[in-house]
Amino acid sequence: MSDLSVSHVEFFVGDARQAAFYYRTAFGFEAIAEGGPETGLTDRRSILLAQGDIRLLMTSDLTSDGTVARYVARHGDGVANIALRTGDAEGAFRQAVGHGAEPVAAPSVVEQPDGAVTTAAVKAFGDVVHSFVQYAHEGQLPGPHLRALETSGKVAGGEQLHALDHFAVCLPAGELARTISFYQHGLGFSEAFEEFIEVGDQAMESKVVRSASGAITFTFLEPDVRRKPGQIDAFLDAHGGAGVQHLAFGTSDIATAVKKLSSYGVEFLHTPATYYDAVEGRVGSLGGDLDVLKELSVLADRDDWGLLYQIFTRSPHARGTFFLELIERRGAQTFGSGNIKGLYEAVERAQAGAGAGAR
Repeated sequence: MSDLSVSHVEFFVGDARQAAFYYRTAFGFEAIAEGGPETGLTDRRSILLAQGDIRLLMTSDLTSDGTVARYVARHGDGVANIALRTGDAEGAFRQAVGHGAEPVAAPSVVEQPDGAVTTAAVKAFGDVVHSFVQYAHEGQLPGPHLRALETSGKVAGGEQLHALDHFAVCLPAGELARTISFYQHGLGFSEAFEEFIEVGDQAMESKVVRSASGAITFTFLEPDVRRKPGQIDAFLDAHGGAGVQHLAFGTSDIATAVKKLSSYGVEFLHTPATYYDAVEGRVGSLGGDLDVLKELSVLADRDDWGLLYQIFTRSPHARGTFFLELIERRGAQTFGSGNIKGLYEAVERAQAGAGAGAR
């Protein structure tokens, strides 16, 4: 499956309108479509948000016992469907199921006014699914009951975020190898990076896989049961199993993005000043960027191809089980080892011995 890309990411939330308002006002997304009883979506409400190439779909139940409500009761607000765009949804479904994926929805074709959309779905990890979406042409909406909005609540200030860079997923111990195998054989991904990370008495295994198209990247994290329980274990306990720990949004100017989003009320994790005393010894000279990175608590790292800058938000959720990342790549294609450990340590500081994520 060499043509896979992300169509959209669907969040199951307690209140779609409230969640959409948060992403609009805090991150500058634009509401471009909505569905509910008035459009034929009888049991739920969905709002589609856009910024750059990013599409986020906020969905909530209109009853207390529906699929979305059950998900939220178990996990809290979070990512439930990472929809993958492909030119052959039926073929992608068959390949995934042929390599052991649990089918969720068989291929079906829905005729829309602007052309047919073919969809299918398989289980990915935990209660997260992958939908396969085949569009007739560019610009189609991902569901028959979504209607384009004539006006939106776009926040002034311009687009700060342009693409989904990667997904970070926490897995229970013992599931990493099987999950990586599925993405390799069932979805045609390849392993791009791996690392064993130790922080004090805690440790975890990290592996990164990337789609054949290069458009989709997953970082999978598994705790080492031979060590003391840590933040991955805490996430799994609070979230109720495997799930998406964070999404990373790509930006072309992380300093401007952090300043702008901070002015909208987004809180970012703090990095101690001592981190910057040694960073140039690890990644090379940062020139005038060093003072800016230090001021904003942005992490710096390097791989074989270049630099990358990263920063992580505090979780807006009560359980602390989901947060967001901003990343600027200056040539880097993978991840430097220092920032993975840096994230772990930053989250540890934020948790301060209580909770599950970057609170």
